[in-house]
Amino acid sequence: MAGKSKKTKISSNTIVLNKKARHDYFIEQTLEAGLSLEGWEVKSLRQNKVQIKESYVILKNRELFLFGAHISALQSASTHVNPDPTRTRKLLLNRLEINRLREKIEQKGATVVPLKMYWKRGRVKLEIGVAKGKKSHDKRQDIKSRDWQRDKQRALKETNR
Repeated sequence: MAGKSKKTKISSNTIVLNKKARHDYFIEQTLEAGLSLEGWEVKSLRQNKVQIKESYVILKNRELFLFGAHISALQSASTHVNPDPTRTRKLLLNRLEINRLREKIEQKGATVVPLKMYWKRGRVKLEIGVAKGKKSHDKRQDIKSRDWQRDKQRALKETNR
């Protein structure tokens, strides 16, 4: 076990995290949504060829869509499939959840951002969050508190030796 790299140590089912979302937004509520994917996209997700940092969720015709996520096609993809890495993907939620999200989105300054993509019982799930934007002073305060927590943990570790 000592010779394994960092990537193989991760035993969770997480495909990709959107760390930038928690830095740029206050997350008020999170929700789990299914994702409508094509076969080549699932194969690419198994190889971790996905990026959701610049993506967001849009509401169109009373349905939610993931916009701006980039899933790279594999080299071994079939020749009869024309992959579009940045296509808009439909989110699978029930009507009640969509209506609740729509009410939150219509509030001033609220948006929906993807936070995490992961596997659950063989299916791809997307954790989305209702978010409000942070100002730059809020971001600085978060960085200060994170540094303070890290320094505190280091001090505790040193005293326990």
